[in-house]
Amino acid sequence: MKQYLLISDFDQTLSFNDSGIVLAEMLGISSFQEKIAGLSKIHIVQQGGELAYLLLHDPEFRRVRKSDLTAVGKRIRLKQNIRALSRLLEGLDGHRFSFYVVSAAPEEVIQSALEGIVPADHIFGSRFNYDPATGEIQSIANVPAGYGKVAVLEQLRAQLPISHDRIVYVGDGSSDVHVMLHVNRLDGLTIAVSENKYITQIARRTILSEDGLSVLIPILEDIVGWNSIQIRAFFESHGFLVQEWDKVRTDSVTISSITSALHPKPGVEIQ
Repeated sequence: MKQYLLISDFDQTLSFNDSGIVLAEMLGISSFQEKIAGLSKIHIVQQGGELAYLLLHDPEFRRVRKSDLTAVGKRIRLKQNIRALSRLLEGLDGHRFSFYVVSAAPEEVIQSALEGIVPADHIFGSRFNYDPATGEIQSIANVPAGYGKVAVLEQLRAQLPISHDRIVYVGDGSSDVHVMLHVNRLDGLTIAVSENKYITQIARRTILSEDGLSVLIPILEDIVGWNSIQIRAFFESHGFLVQEWDKVRTDSVTISSITSALHPKPGVEIQ
């Protein structure tokens, strides 16, 4: 059995909603998106770590306790068939994938959302230190965002142990750029599950679906070496039908007039 390591992001990769949005809605905070945009604009925290920063520093989020984060996890809407994905990864024609979740979302949220699906010791999220008397968040112990995800990946790879070319990383957004570049450089497989332009240009494969099982398709093609007929037969043997499968390559192009660029309208300066 060939051993592989599959690491997935959580927010909008295994789920449909960002943990911070669900938490803000539960607390009745309407300015969450504006707060995140403000933090991103001044680059005060690693991209993806904005929620952890707000939980520690923002007055509206300071009232959050561990029980609130657990409650948010129960409200998260997961993509379909995450449980089946976890089960099928244990044996794919002589290939076994150890499934881990690494995300900047609070660890309590992920563990609550994936309870009974992914073991707690296979989940690495933002971790906090709590005041034993009040339950208030005292400090941040760890935030796996940006290069933090690379550090967790390397820790897991060394523990298992697994070579770099047997790593698969699945993500959806800008916070996954660093880890995807790292995995690509070392001949692993990277899979984007969104149309975010920052990662679709980096990921070796992009697959769009509301079903968690969809990430098996690039794995079965690029690692196991199956063709589309074998893949469809595999899904059907487990009670699933690949109903639509469109392979599309899209080029995004913007074209402007050379004349208008060189000769702008009166009153417009070229610097």
